[in-house]
Amino acid sequence: MVQVEGNVEVGDNADDSRYDLLVDGELGGTIVYRDPRRGVRQLVHTEVKPELSGRGLAAVVAKAALDDIRAKGWKVVATCPYIASYVGKHPEYEDLVEPR
Repeated sequence: MVQVEGNVEVGDNADDSRYDLLVDGELGGTIVYRDPRRGVRQLVHTEVKPELSGRGLAAVVAKAALDDIRAKGWKVVATCPYIASYVGKHPEYEDLVEPR
């Protein structure tokens, strides 16, 4: 887990193929992924608990996941509409996107 701000942490939960977002030590959201081939991570679904919505936490976990993928030297396939939208609004991540 990496502390991203205050009481919020994000980590790669490889056993469950997801990035976990912890808020005050409790699971508050996830990004589910698949690794279809070596060096490519497909981000499938982003979810934040409804009671935590409106706090920008989906963006926090998206940024952390994309930063992790960059650190690994991998590419991303953004199947999740939220992640695709996030990358569209943050061009600094466009170089990570696997060409179709």
